[in-house]
Amino acid sequence: MAPGAARRVRRRPRSMPPARSAEDWWWERLAPSGSEFHLQQSDSMLLVLPGPGPARAHAQRRAARRAQRQPLPGPRAAAAEARPRPEPQRGPDPGWGDRLPLEILVQIFGLLVAAEGPMPFLGRAARVCRRWHEAAAQPALWHTVTLSPPLVGRPTKGESKGEKKLLASLEWLIPNRFSQLQKLTLLHWKCQVHPVLKLASESCPRLTFLKLSDCHGLTPDTLVMLARACPQLHSLDLQHSMVESTAVVSCLEEAGPRMRRLWLTYSSQMTAILGALLGSCCPQLQVLEVSTGISRNTIPLQLPVEALQKGCPQLQVLRLLNLMWLPKPLGRGVAPGPGFPVLEELCLASSTCNFVSNEVLGRLLHSSPRLRLLDLRGCARITPAGLHHLPCQELEHLYLGLYDTSDRLSLAKEGSPLLTQKWYCTLRELDLSGQGFSEKDLEQALAAFSGVPRGSQLALCSLNLRGTRVMASTVSSVISSCPGLVYLNLESCRCLPRGLKRAYRGPEEVQWCLEQLLTSLPSPS
Repeated sequence: MAPGAARRVRRRPRSMPPARSAEDWWWERLAPSGSEFHLQQSDSMLLVLPGPGPARAHAQRRAARRAQRQPLPGPRAAAAEARPRPEPQRGPDPGWGDRLPLEILVQIFGLLVAAEGPMPFLGRAARVCRRWHEAAAQPALWHTVTLSPPLVGRPTKGESKGEKKLLASLEWLIPNRFSQLQKLTLLHWKCQVHPVLKLASESCPRLTFLKLSDCHGLTPDTLVMLARACPQLHSLDLQHSMVESTAVVSCLEEAGPRMRRLWLTYSSQMTAILGALLGSCCPQLQVLEVSTGISRNTIPLQLPVEALQKGCPQLQVLRLLNLMWLPKPLGRGVAPGPGFPVLEELCLASSTCNFVSNEVLGRLLHSSPRLRLLDLRGCARITPAGLHHLPCQELEHLYLGLYDTSDRLSLAKEGSPLLTQKWYCTLRELDLSGQGFSEKDLEQALAAFSGVPRGSQLALCSLNLRGTRVMASTVSSVISSCPGLVYLNLESCRCLPRGLKRAYRGPEEVQWCLEQLLTSLPSPS
């Protein structure tokens, strides 16, 4: 046998590395050496804890055996030791959530709650860890809540079952989380409105706003109970809900002196509620909105203007939307009412028959110099001359569109320059859609925006000329004079070239419209 072969035969076979157990694998995976963490076995889980922990017995024995088997240092070992060893890459710290201060975590949660609401985010965050659970349980985060049963649009039996299931959760949630609740909204509750409001009255002393939308089964004493238990309640929204007028009147009598905002849906029971308002039940009321429901009510609303001015002298916003409003005429020898001296918004928009005239508008606004928004869409009896005599000098939003009267184009009107010459410096939105002003009249009216001295900035940013007789030269002049214009509606404008009769949104589209209009205009000879 050759000497080399003999040496190969006598060479000891290389031993295979011992197989690692599952416990060793998890130890190296979750708490490697140098990571300043250790593992601890509990009853039902394996915990990763900070700090060096007690070494395991078999790990100690394995380290001793490795020390005994270490070979003497040779030239190769010395060279290997001299080489710089790469530092182990440390992953993300798994304990950052526990070391984050509670105050900072609550502020982070507050930003998310402000953007998306407390539910379901806070419920899910509370299940992450104990620190997150403690942060999500802070009552300051539960200041605005909207509650809706999960089964909407199902049969009545299914709705009742879903409401009872949600009510069982609210019986614990409201006493433990809603102590600082300020705004509560209930949507589509059919059967369990009274138990929910009873819980709120017992556990939410800071409630200021209550909204009931598409809710039924509200007993007359429920709102009174809530008004007595919540001394800060000042806003009530009952639109599109089945609420008896006696319940609303009783609530207004209880909380009337502190009531600030009220939203109602017009029905045949509206007379009693209006009687309470006209009788100075809510002298501090600032916002009043009355609108029709899904089923249009054909009974006209008779509203005495002067009595409302005496009963609610602090009104800042008055909205009578889509109503067949029939103002009571002012008797002979009767002095005009005190008016609304702090009124800032008046909305009388309607798509039905409207009896608002210049005389009625003057009775409403004869002492309202602070008016900023005037919505008279559908009020075909209002003329520019009647608007010109209003005392408000800084009107910012004016809506005069006629959307349901296609035959108005055949009736030429005049006087639109009276509007723009008075408010061209302050107007931000102007809606003249459907108005039958002539081409020359519109040209003179919109020329007020072009005659502004250089250096002064116009505030106009929205202009609706849908269905009018405006010409291309007039539109191009307005766009050039109003650099802040971001909305322009030219739909159905018969005097404009084809392809340009549409709505333009954004400054880029408005500038593109200007370029197209300039190219379409005939060159001067």
